[in-house]
Amino acid sequence: MLPLRPVIFNPHIPEIEYIEQTLLPDTYEVRKAGTVQDLAEAIKRLGIRGAPALGCAGACGVALSALVSKAGSVPELLAAVRSDADLLRGTRPTAVNLFFGIDKVFNAILSASSIEDVRIRAVDAARDVLESDSRTCHAIGKTGLSVIPDGAKILTHCNAGALACAEWGTALGVIRSAHEADKKISVYACETRPLLQGARLTTWELLRDGIDVTLITDSMAAVLMRKGKIDLVIVGADRIVSDAVFNKIGTYMHAVCAKAHSIPFYIAAPLSTFDPDNCEEQVIVEERNPDEVRTVRHCRTGPFNVPVWNPAFDGTPVNLVTGIITEYGIFTLPRDLETIKQLKMGK
Repeated sequence: MLPLRPVIFNPHIPEIEYIEQTLLPDTYEVRKAGTVQDLAEAIKRLGIRGAPALGCAGACGVALSALVSKAGSVPELLAAVRSDADLLRGTRPTAVNLFFGIDKVFNAILSASSIEDVRIRAVDAARDVLESDSRTCHAIGKTGLSVIPDGAKILTHCNAGALACAEWGTALGVIRSAHEADKKISVYACETRPLLQGARLTTWELLRDGIDVTLITDSMAAVLMRKGKIDLVIVGADRIVSDAVFNKIGTYMHAVCAKAHSIPFYIAAPLSTFDPDNCEEQVIVEERNPDEVRTVRHCRTGPFNVPVWNPAFDGTPVNLVTGIITEYGIFTLPRDLETIKQLKMGK
């Protein structure tokens, strides 16, 4: 079966192909973004989502901007690309990988000597982000094998799979690697309200790969832990700061429950997701449309005028995290903070 690739860059056209994730699991549809505005709208509506995938999209978006701009000089082209990069930055304020991908490509073109040089450098840098993310996710999967016992019953939340990356996945990359290694694992996927990324995306991915998965509502996780049905929890991350891990809303609740039941709680994320110079109180948490909570798949479940609080993410204190599975090994915070900083400086 062909791997899932949620973001594909076609510089020769130029355009970005992407899997429209809001339609899954009902419809698998590949759409095209021919402009940065098209891409920004896809990101805002979560047609493209997941921290590493946003990094890939941001990188490709900057390159697309360089290719489609009609600027007549290098300074004009850089100004146009900078403006488009700022547009992309404003789509999702919490997921740090988006900024990483944008910066990776934009920094690569700053010293270009001609318009053609700008475009060549941008395309090469965007391709490097996509290829690097794929290698990184496979490395994360290999690292994570050490924490997965044979026969493990694993709980995961939201979608940290191929749909959230260039391919393979972070948390689901670990699960895929364990399945590939013939470990007899099974997965409980939380539905992940309000947008049901676990129900719609994670179960769809795992069923596609023939991995044993059971769907549960978010509120069922604690009782499964109490009954001894969960051996460990693995989730992804959208930003990891010095004192907290930001991931899809509901992650903190699972971490507290895991701690209460002495169950290991792991994060799987690439080095690019770390923001070690900041702390929890400095992070802007995206708040989304109230109707995402008042409705389920466009069916109204609450009064249209009821007030809603709808943060996309929550912060889990690092003392609740057993380990962070990365391409460089398994880290814990705050113990390994300086090591992480040094690794990022080396990148």
